[in-house]
Amino acid sequence: MKRPLLASALTLLLLAAPAFAEGEPPVPETITFVVSTGYWEEPADAEDGETAEAPAGKPAEMRRGYYKLIAVRQPDGTAEIHLQQIESTAEGPKIASSTELEEFSALKPYVTDIRPENSSGITTQPGLFATVYLKTDPKAAEPESWTVLVDDLGEIRIERATN
Repeated sequence: MKRPLLASALTLLLLAAPAFAEGEPPVPETITFVVSTGYWEEPADAEDGETAEAPAGKPAEMRRGYYKLIAVRQPDGTAEIHLQQIESTAEGPKIASSTELEEFSALKPYVTDIRPENSSGITTQPGLFATVYLKTDPKAAEPESWTVLVDDLGEIRIERATN
């Protein structure tokens, strides 16, 4: 009597489990931290390197979005840090650019946390400011703090935090 009940319960659990859309991979288990913060905007034609003047009386078309800072665990336990610009489009978010931050890769860090400047989600100036907490020795008692700053012109600065 218990076996058919157990089999029915197991079948129900499997059928109720969320399924991934066909062809849509799950989020990789190697991603350990993701922070979405800040924002960016640029003229719509800036992606091809040229900025044209908008017709008189008409504001220039703008591309807008936000930043994502992502820690990806490597097979040796260290992490790569990637910075992405995510464009907000009518069809949904789209990766506008993605780059590995080599300054972190050179450290071979063990990332313990990534935090935005504030958790309210509200920033008044374009750009990004986030703190990456890492250890270069996994046995170290305390992590080091590093800041990632993207200014309003898109220039990226990475430096050890000074508190």
